[in-house]
Formats: sequence, structure tokens, C-alpha cells
Amino acid sequence: MPTNRKLLSVFAVVVFFTVLSGDTLRYGLTWYGWGAVVLVIFAISLTLVIRGRRNWRFSGLPFPLLVFLALTVLSIAWSDYRNYTIVASFLAIVTVVGALALSITFTLSELVRLLGHALRIILAGSILFELVVAIFVRHPFTPWWTDYGSQKIHAAEYWSRDLLFKGGQIQGIMGNSNLLGFVALLGLIIFAIEFVSRSTRRGWSGLWVLVAIIDLALTRSATVAVVAVVVAASWIVIVLIRRARTAGGRRTVSIVSLVVVVLGAIVAFLLREPLLRLLNKSSTLTGRTGIWHEVIVLANQRPVVGWGWISYWVPDLAPFARPQFRIGGIQYLQAHDAWLDLMLQLGVVGLVVFALLALSTLVRAWLMAIDRPGLRRGPTPAFDPVTLVPVLIVVALLAQSVTESRLLIEYGFLLLSLFAIKTKRPDPVVVG
Repeated sequence: MPTNRKLLSVFAVVVFFTVLSGDTLRYGLTWYGWGAVVLVIFAISLTLVIRGRRNWRFSGLPFPLLVFLALTVLSIAWSDYRNYTIVASFLAIVTVVGALALSITFTLSELVRLLGHALRIILAGSILFELVVAIFVRHPFTPWWTDYGSQKIHAAEYWSRDLLFKGGQIQGIMGNSNLLGFVALLGLIIFAIEFVSRSTRRGWSGLWVLVAIIDLALTRSATVAVVAVVVAASWIVIVLIRRARTAGGRRTVSIVSLVVVVLGAIVAFLLREPLLRLLNKSSTLTGRTGIWHEVIVLANQRPVVGWGWISYWVPDLAPFARPQFRIGGIQYLQAHDAWLDLMLQLGVVGLVVFALLALSTLVRAWLMAIDRPGLRRGPTPAFDPVTLVPVLIVVALLAQSVTESRLLIEYGFLLLSLFAIKTKRPDPVVVG
């Protein structure tokens, strides 16, 4: 059991890498190897939580998070695939225990720094990986441990498609351009904050900002580009609110920003066709609308508590093996919308509980980010740009949740749980 701070830091980087790039481990080590890594992480996390029990209480944890976990476990009772629901519920608990362990072991600044280390490994590793494929392998290849036999291999099933020098979307070590693009966006957030806060040398942080931009550009992910715009707009609004000198000024900025967002949403909806063409997307959003329609049909069959928690869809398991979930020769394993996925698996009850978790976390993170010295009573805290990280990442996760279900698993659920806990029990105030 690690007690040394350096070993604990290594553990945190491993946790972040595992949830951010789980497909890398599954492609390289198989699902069994990935499962072994997860079990080791769980054992260490549980030990840290038990040893640090003086630093946390159940009553201090976000109530919606606890209710959501309870609901995933309770869904075993009505699930049509109980064995899978048991495993999925366990993985949800593992994720939250990991988030709690990180929260009570590290300060927010330390967590941001360690998350940055994991992101550097993935982003630099992805460019190096694609370079090796382009220079030495020179052809697409599938994950090492997957045997496709004589069946036709779909482009989405390749670990790398050898497109670095061919103008296509790179997939990096994650094997998925959209996921790599989102991780690059997270890196851009972290590295930009490091640059602004001078927590690392500016030349070093500037270099990694460039690496994140390169990864983001090479993935050519339209969905991540939209998420990036939302994150940038949120950052601008936060800066404007913090710079307002009076409470009235802050309210004015908030109201104007809200009006701009509403008008922007209306304009985007009215101009959706040309905007989709600009993003090189079809009106079906690469088949997503068909999946959404079928998910809604299934969810309406069990609207209150859903079919049972499963997180990752199992391709040969009813009701997920439907032909409507096969597009272009590939069987999709998610609803491509976290909220529809929640409706399908846990019904309206699960949707409401998770929405409360996401909304309460967003509000607390937002208040942490806009908290300006001199506009509240009590000790005056020294402003730390790191306090912007939770809200920017939560905004990114929520924006991504419209077209991806990752908010419910791996990095999405861990980061949401981590910031839900960390904003509920923040670090001690540093007085400036």
C-alpha cells in the first residue's frame, strides 16, 4: 500500500490514465488485463478511503451521487440482464471510490497537476504512436488481441488507420478520434490554466498547449470543436463576471450572457443545416438520430426505472443487439447521448437523480470559479486560476453528453464524481 507522496502521485496518474484511455489498455492487455488494473486501483483506493476516514463522512458526500449509486444497485432487481447489471453497478462504485480517494488525498491544485501528467502521456503518446504507424507499419491495424476471422473489418474497429500523413482523422493510442479530440481539449484547458497561473514554466506549459492543439486539429472532430466553443464561451463569461467591480455588475454580465446563450441556441437551431454542412456532418449526425429514435422507443416501454443499469452496452445482448443500432456495418455500444442512455437504463427516476448530480456540481463549480475577493464576507482568498478547472471540465463533459454517453462511464463519471465531491468539501481557504 503506497504511503509515500511520490507513489501516491504515480497512483493518481495511473487512475487518470486508466479512465481517460481505457481503450488503450483493453486493446493492448485485453478486457481481462484492463479488469486486473481496475481491481488493483479499487483495492488501493478503498485502502486510502478507509485510512482517511477521518477526512470524510457519508453525510458530507453529494446526496444525488449516493442516490444514483444506490439506484444502479437496486436496478439489479428488475434488470433483464442481472449479471451484467451487477458488474456495471460494481464498476460505478469502483469509480466513485476512486474519486473519493483522490479527493481526500490531494488538493485541487495537486489533482490538476496530476491530471495534466496523464494527459501529457496520452497526447504525446498518441502523436508518437501515429508517427510509428505512418513511418514503420504503413497500414491500418486492429487491436492485438482481437480476432476478426474472415469477416470484413469496419474502419472504426482499427486501432490506427494510418492516416497521419494522408489527411484523415488520427485516433492515437485511444483508437478513437472523437475521444482523443476530447482528451486534447481537456489538455488544452489544463495546460492553459498552468500557463496563466505560472504553476509551471511558461515555456513548458506553452509547449503542451501547442501539443494539445496539434492533437485536437489532427483528430478533426466536429463534435469536440463545438464543445470547445462552449468551453471558450464559458471561460469568457467567468472572466467578465470576475472582473465586474460590483454585485450589480456581476448580475448584469450574467443576465446579458444568459440572453446571448439563449439567442445563440435559437440561431444555431434555425441554421442547423448549414452549420452541419460546415462541420462536415449529415442531418442525421452520422446516424445518431436513428439511434436516438430507437432508444426513445425502448425507453418508453419502461419509462419509470428503465431496463437496468449496464453502462457499456453489450453488443449481443437484448435489447442492445437490435439492427437499428448497427450503422455502416458497425454495432454501436452507446446511445450517443448520455441523457437518453439514462432514460433507457434507469428511466425517469435515474434521469432526474443524475441531472441533479450534474446540476449541483455545475453550480458549485461555477460559484467557486466566479468567487471574487472583496465581494463577500470572511477571509479574502488569494485568486488561483486552478479554481476555474472544475467548472470548465464539467461544462465540457455536459456539452459532450449531448452526442456521447461517456459522462456515465470512465473519465466522464470519475471527473464528474471527483468535482462533485471536491466542490462539496473544498480545500482550506488560502488567505492572501
